[in-house]
Amino acid sequence: VNQVANLTLVNSACDVVSTAYASTKESHPYIRSVCDAAEKGVKSVTEATASCVQPVLTTLEPHVAAASEYASKGLDKLGEKLPLLQKPVDQIISDTKELVSSRVADAKDAVSS
Repeated sequence: VNQVANLTLVNSACDVVSTAYASTKESHPYIRSVCDAAEKGVKSVTEATASCVQPVLTTLEPHVAAASEYASKGLDKLGEKLPLLQKPVDQIISDTKELVSSRVADAKDAVSS
């Protein structure tokens, strides 16, 4: 989970969503009250679940470690094959706009000739 969260694309996307969420809460008082209530509910459920799940996690720890190692290797390979994961959202959007503009310009040139 930490390795996925540290991918530039994922980290950047989380920042964008977090900023939009905070901005929306700040701009709309009714939405803020709903979000605050939802956040409190999630926090309560998380705290209650954590104490119940801990004994199970302790038992499964060796299996989780093996799965984590396997997933980590898979993510490393995925990162090699998809360099896009190492770019922030803003750069991906910018690159995509440039690519589309270039293709549209090429199509215009082809049609006009």
